[in-house]
Amino acid sequence: MYEIPAPMLAKSVPAIPDPAKTPGGLSFEPKWDGFRALIAWDGTDVEIGSRGAKPLTRYFPELVAACRALLPEPCLIDGEIVVAAGDPARLQWELLSQRIHPAASRVRMLSETTPAMFIAFDLLARGERDLQPEPFRLRRAQLEDLLDGVPAPIHITRTTGERALAERWLALFEGAGLDGVVAKPLDAPYAPGKRTMFKIKHARTADVVLLGYRVHKSGSGVGSLLLGLYDETGELQSVGGASAFSDARRLELVDELAPLVETDAAGHAVTGQTDRSRFTASKDTSFVRLRPERVLEVRYDQIEGRRFRHTVQFDRWRPDRDPRSCTYDQLEQVAAYDLADVLT
Repeated sequence: MYEIPAPMLAKSVPAIPDPAKTPGGLSFEPKWDGFRALIAWDGTDVEIGSRGAKPLTRYFPELVAACRALLPEPCLIDGEIVVAAGDPARLQWELLSQRIHPAASRVRMLSETTPAMFIAFDLLARGERDLQPEPFRLRRAQLEDLLDGVPAPIHITRTTGERALAERWLALFEGAGLDGVVAKPLDAPYAPGKRTMFKIKHARTADVVLLGYRVHKSGSGVGSLLLGLYDETGELQSVGGASAFSDARRLELVDELAPLVETDAAGHAVTGQTDRSRFTASKDTSFVRLRPERVLEVRYDQIEGRRFRHTVQFDRWRPDRDPRSCTYDQLEQVAAYDLADVLT
């Protein structure tokens, strides 16, 4: 069995880079929103490793079976596991996250009702040949040759060397649930754990209401701010959180937000609990409730359903905004795009 390395990573850049400014040029491809996975098949056994070194093999039996049946020879492939649903089809993060379940019976059922796909985008080994020292242009050619004619659920991601087309993908493919574009230097070898690629994601801002805060895991200071928006019925809905504050700022925020803390008859701070998930079952989900009187501007990339897809970034306080004016109407509506057209 191949040794599964740490995946090569990407650093964020604000815009699609110019290929002419990178020696050897760049290859652009869609940025898939799923579980990063490296699949190793030695001709008998299949192993699926994740970005965090957590084995994913047991959670995706349908992909294990597909690799055994469809891959033409032993190989080590880098890619993304995704789940799609809907009409038109789009990536569904919530359905994908449900696949990480401790019960084998549940995993089997979900593998049938919400089967996953594997989107291949790099080839690290083929047979006994280690391709990691080779430039990406060669690894990509080997990947295309290896997977030529291999059917679903294994797909090879599309690529282009045209910056204008990559910009079009950035605009269109979000409607199918993708979250940006990746640029890869064509002459670069595979670099496990290094940020040698570039990722371009959507950057947007929204004004949101402050609902509360979680205490930092150290037990001191504000760990994250809980955020909300008013829906069409006038109800304030939780939409996510903002974090990544310095040690000094976390302590400052406790004092700064103290006048907003809700208290009970005895003068004690009122706390609440956010919903638990399979990812937070062992974590403290309690938070300090704040009166919804303060507005802040945050930077975000995507909305999924009624919540921010990822943790957002604090930008600034908005003392000029009335909390009641912070509604879902301000969020950009992304036009639907059929995932089938991305996979073609």
